[in-house]
Amino acid sequence: MPKPDHINKQIFQLAIPNIISNFSIPLLGAVDTALMGRMETDHYLGAVGIGGMIFSFIYWGFGFIRMASTGLTAQAYGENDDEECGLLLQRCISIGVICSILLIIFQWVLADISFLLIKTSPEVEKLARSYFHIRIYAAPATLCLHAFHGVFLGLQNAKYPMILTILVNIINIVLNIVFVNQLGMKVEGVALATVIAQYSGLILAIAFFCYRYRNLFTTWNLKIILSFSKLRRFLSISGDIFIRTLCLVFSFSFFTAMSAGISDTILAINTILLQYINLMSYAVDGFAFAAESMIGKYIGARDIQNLKRTTGQIFLWSFLFGGIVMLIFLLFGNQLLHLFTDKRNLIEYAKPYLVWIIIAPVVNVAAYIWDGIYLGATATKPLRNTMIVSMLLFISAVYLLLPYGNHGLWGALTFLLVIRGVALTCIAPKHLFSRY
Repeated sequence: MPKPDHINKQIFQLAIPNIISNFSIPLLGAVDTALMGRMETDHYLGAVGIGGMIFSFIYWGFGFIRMASTGLTAQAYGENDDEECGLLLQRCISIGVICSILLIIFQWVLADISFLLIKTSPEVEKLARSYFHIRIYAAPATLCLHAFHGVFLGLQNAKYPMILTILVNIINIVLNIVFVNQLGMKVEGVALATVIAQYSGLILAIAFFCYRYRNLFTTWNLKIILSFSKLRRFLSISGDIFIRTLCLVFSFSFFTAMSAGISDTILAINTILLQYINLMSYAVDGFAFAAESMIGKYIGARDIQNLKRTTGQIFLWSFLFGGIVMLIFLLFGNQLLHLFTDKRNLIEYAKPYLVWIIIAPVVNVAAYIWDGIYLGATATKPLRNTMIVSMLLFISAVYLLLPYGNHGLWGALTFLLVIRGVALTCIAPKHLFSRY
């Protein structure tokens, strides 16, 4: 039985690579924001914000490919079932390819629906549509990368996802700078850079898997991969995760849409401030990803004692880490604004709302970590149900607090994450720790 110090070692072996790789994700968004924030009008910044939001809605919606594969692979790993680990990757890739082809085929319908729901100025919509119809062709690579990331994490390997994420984002950032600053492209350059970077990452992911885990990949037999008996559990879990993620992304999209409804300036400000939230969430999610891997492994091994011990230690380190991030935002929040835009009016308008950013790293921790724990345990139904209730309460809070302007929007968003954390804490004894 692993001792607490051994569990801490496992946590950091998984969490640190995830934190490093996750930090590079908002860095990419920050570079996009910085490049567009220096254009002649705010429309470019708003277009990238809207376009990125639409793809967040789409790709987070298909995040079940990564999330389901992590928990299921970790449980198969805990049971020493190598064959199932390989089949899970094949299953996830097959589903990812099918879904991405459908996204490309129906891209015009998706765009029309998106811009029907999101009210913004004609100038921003035109630029955002251009961004959308280029970046959509990265879908096959993006969804297949979800599968590889999930299986690698389930196999307790956080180094490969770290290398993949960093490489993809470095390529993306370099190409962004080249296309925008050197070739004079604008939102089209940002979108094209993403497409090239995603396919580069997929090639490397295939190479990594063949190098280390080729013994798990026996034969590509669609009859076995998509057999109903094996597929039913995966689809059930994936369906719960899809609904949960859809509600979560809808909540953030609703926040952005309501920002656009106030004014283009508020939209630009909140696009900048959401980079702080992304930075914080991706950092804390390093521990959530570690929770998925370790909790899934102990579920598979039927080890309830280390399941409980790991949960406690991950929460301890997550709150400590969140406190450090909060201190960084408190001390350097104003200075970070200058990294995202050189427009003084946006910087000054954004400063009063930094208070919501400063408290976020601590008050939001529970929701993020419980997500990882529930996903690792594949206890997805309670995760889905609490998210549905939290979303409905969030929408009500937005309309209740809207008279307070942008502060009201941020208050409602904070409420969403707090209520999720509280709800998942209250139901954890029933859905997690009484299973064995």
